[in-house]
Amino acid sequence: MDKPTAQRYRGDFVAWTGVCGFIGEGGDGTPIAPHSHYAIQLAIGAPGGLRVQFGRHGEWQSCAAALFPSRATHSIDVNACAMSAVLFIEPETPQGKALAARLQGRLELLEPAAVSPAARRLEEAWRVDGSYDAVKAVCLQLIQDLSGTAPREPSDARVLAAIEYIRQRVDQAVSLPEVASAAHLSPERFRHLFVEETGMPLRTYLLWRRLLHVWTLLMGGETLSAAAHAAGFADSAHLSRTARTMFGLPPSILQMAGPLSTKAREQARPGRPGR
Repeated sequence: MDKPTAQRYRGDFVAWTGVCGFIGEGGDGTPIAPHSHYAIQLAIGAPGGLRVQFGRHGEWQSCAAALFPSRATHSIDVNACAMSAVLFIEPETPQGKALAARLQGRLELLEPAAVSPAARRLEEAWRVDGSYDAVKAVCLQLIQDLSGTAPREPSDARVLAAIEYIRQRVDQAVSLPEVASAAHLSPERFRHLFVEETGMPLRTYLLWRRLLHVWTLLMGGETLSAAAHAAGFADSAHLSRTARTMFGLPPSILQMAGPLSTKAREQARPGRPGR
């Protein structure tokens, strides 16, 4: 397990349908290792200090925020940011499809005017209010503004049904035939349709979902070992190797101890009245 440092990241994991991410402060003094993953990524640094790298050996660039396309190798450095937020947008959502069309596989650096007001509201919602609902509202509005989305027809209903089936069984092993049956398709037809809709094989998507489940458990106060087992990993070492591949860092260096998780744990204590 990685040893904590004086600059260890302190933050929270947030997740809603189609969107999840981290909001926090600090770091371990080094950039996140180059990695790629399924989601489209929005990285924000406030009030400044964010650096990003596109490609394994790309040039480091300073910016207020950046959008990374799905499955593109990249790295970020948030060590000079007073607050940072990294949001992951699932490509099969309307917002994800709109952002994918906008990015066309390229990195996009965002101007301060496009994100600074939202970054200030986000920091206040997180650091001052400690409000999960307020953080959610700011994040979703920003994603809506950047994607230019409005209410529209959903993605293929069969794939959405399969995704819901997976979400309800994230702590269980599920097979291709099982998920295909939930979508009322043959395994072979479902395999191709799922890749067409999400841009990734089912096996990779299942792994992504299990990792998101780990972060949620860590937010609730679970140990790394307990969270790893609950999400179907052999042990915490297996989880750390997988997280390094998909996020560029192991869960052990992300201390889930921000205002949101602290408040949630206080409210969950036995005998403490809800608020």
